[in-house]
Amino acid sequence: MQRSDFRCFHRLRVRWSEVDIQKIVFNAHYLTYADCAMTEYWRALALPYETGMQALGGEVYLKKASVEYHASARLDDLLDVGMRCARVGTTSLVFEASMFAGDRLLVTVELVYVFADPATQTKRAVPPALRAMIEHFEAGGEMVELRVGDWATLGRDATALRTAVFVQEQGIAPEIELDALDATAVHAVAYNRLGLPVATGRLLQDAPGEARIGRMAVDRVLRGQRWGRMVLDALVQAARARGDAQVTLHAQCSAEAFYRRAGFEAAGQPYEEAGIAHITMRRSLQG
Repeated sequence: MQRSDFRCFHRLRVRWSEVDIQKIVFNAHYLTYADCAMTEYWRALALPYETGMQALGGEVYLKKASVEYHASARLDDLLDVGMRCARVGTTSLVFEASMFAGDRLLVTVELVYVFADPATQTKRAVPPALRAMIEHFEAGGEMVELRVGDWATLGRDATALRTAVFVQEQGIAPEIELDALDATAVHAVAYNRLGLPVATGRLLQDAPGEARIGRMAVDRVLRGQRWGRMVLDALVQAARARGDAQVTLHAQCSAEAFYRRAGFEAAGQPYEEAGIAHITMRRSLQG
């Protein structure tokens, strides 16, 4: 196995609790590393595992795991765990994980899962939608589709995602989160290949030439996969296309670095909004 054989990687550092007296990783921990990479694989597919499997009508259960050791990982090694789906059978899925320190292969793991009814744990055929999703990912395809439109078209899915993130996760009152501005805003929603919304945001116009982006939300388990950035870039482009000169947003302070990477700069001091620390950020659209 080589690093180039994998599209999905999970990076981790070997911890003290995972090594023996010689500071070498205990053998069983490699299965834990593979399991962490398996979780990252579902995330790379834009598939929030719980809601995704509910939509697919089943669950995947581990049937067999085998490990081949080539070299040892040691305390504080930085490991990259590659994960790929090697084969999708009638009811089974075979995954392969390889663990690298740099380009040096340390361990390979094969995981055989079966797709089954969660109530009876009896085998079911792998759903065509899951098969197609995996094949598309392994072929290098994009895992989300971005749609830009009005509230009438995208409001239901944007509401579901925003409610999950802002109301249920962050504790913001529903009457604050949903407002009359939604009806006139431009909305963007990213959908996974099952048609589930995974990221959203909206674009307002406070004054001629003055755009404002807000209500940026990404499914909690799928953050860090660039789909929030995809939504943000689409809204910035929509503002530029209608001739706006500047775009402003009220960023949660915890997300300030995310917006800085997209070209926004902080303006003024942090403040509280809806009980959460925010900071105003701006980006020029001229030039």
